[in-house]
Amino acid sequence: MTTGADAFSDDARAFDQVLGAGNPVRVGSFRFWFADQRWEWSDEVAQMHGHRPGAVHPTTELLLAHKHPDDREQVARTLARSVQNGEPFSSRHRIVDTVGAIHDVIVVGDTMADDDNLVIGTTGYYIDVTSTLEQQRQEALDETLPELYAARAAIEQAKGALIVIYGIDADQAFRLLTWRSQETNTKLRHLAAQLVEELRTLADSAAAVRPRFDHLLLTVHERVQQNNL
Repeated sequence: MTTGADAFSDDARAFDQVLGAGNPVRVGSFRFWFADQRWEWSDEVAQMHGHRPGAVHPTTELLLAHKHPDDREQVARTLARSVQNGEPFSSRHRIVDTVGAIHDVIVVGDTMADDDNLVIGTTGYYIDVTSTLEQQRQEALDETLPELYAARAAIEQAKGALIVIYGIDADQAFRLLTWRSQETNTKLRHLAAQLVEELRTLADSAAAVRPRFDHLLLTVHERVQQNNL
């Protein structure tokens, strides 16, 4: 019997080569309750900010203090809008860690509801997409993932959507796709094709594209798995 891990092994080995040993995509999770503006973050998010896991208690003030000065006002407005409208916290901005290093991060959020299905907060991921050399990544892709060329059009389209929605470059978009592929044990080509197919559902609501796209990105693997049953 083929397990999920077995089905994913080919892509996973290829991803390790593409992303580079010792240089994986850094991802951490968070939760934020609107009523009392209470935060929880994973050890990975703490480390992105330069803190030892468990060493600090995250607050809105602490998070804003770590934002790059040029991005802080924009993030503060986004947070205020999330609380006021009950929207997911989604953003692309820079953070400055405790030693002064700048990290380029994407926050992909979705709503968090209680047992009565009332929205009480937002939950999601911080993804550190601090730039690396696209040429090196592309050369590694050419050498280690030839089987993906049959699905290259879908992958490139999915990358293009990420570039437009999140304001990132092609290298960062590819890393974001591979993160979701690894996180959900879903083959990259299948994930990309399903994401491109479902992008059509966003066309009827241009004003809400970002939060709806975040939800799509975080749940697209579920439809891939359903389609392969």
